[in-house]
Amino acid sequence: MSVVKINAIAVPEGRGAELEVRFSARAGEVEKMPGFEGFELLRPTAGETRYFVYTRWESEEAFLAWVNSEAFTRGHAGPPADLGEGGQPGSGGHPGLSASGPVGTGSVLLEFEVAQRVVKAE
Repeated sequence: MSVVKINAIAVPEGRGAELEVRFSARAGEVEKMPGFEGFELLRPTAGETRYFVYTRWESEEAFLAWVNSEAFTRGHAGPPADLGEGGQPGSGGHPGLSASGPVGTGSVLLEFEVAQRVVKAE
């Protein structure tokens, strides 16, 4: 049974684009992990101000292996200290961090098991 982990990140008004750029430049370590099934960065629209980082895993064990891995540590490390203001794409560091500090002001991890799933038939 797949599990879903959603990191709900509070981002100050006007800094969402910066967070999106940082995610586009992220290290990409999670895609290499056994049991990883998918990733989405969800931009808030009506009724919500937080960004949601959605990941899906084949099992809780696969997710825990990721969290406890060296790849997780690399993927969540801050960018090198010599980056300019705001961090630049390709830094390889954690998307929420830069030489100028974090974009997110807080986060909450939401956890789910997939009870039902429907995919579009091709």
